[in-house]
Amino acid sequence: MSETFTMYTTPWCGYCHRLKSQLDREGIPFEIVDIEQVPEAVAIVEQANNGNQTVPTLVYPDGSAQTNPSLAQVKEKLAALA
Repeated sequence: MSETFTMYTTPWCGYCHRLKSQLDREGIPFEIVDIEQVPEAVAIVEQANNGNQTVPTLVYPDGSAQTNPSLAQVKEKLAALA
């Protein structure tokens, strides 16, 4: 599957910065949405996290989501979608 996933994040989230740098280093493409800049994205994050605004939240083309996943978990998910 060539579609990218979306990472919902905030500028101050250390876990987000770490995962973003790991994904960049691995050459894995993704979109970033800052939930502080895109208010409608908050609802997506809350829906995936039982009402919590937990980031990073990754949403995949199949509609599934992961919250604060490791790089290995992201790679595993992408392999399953391929």
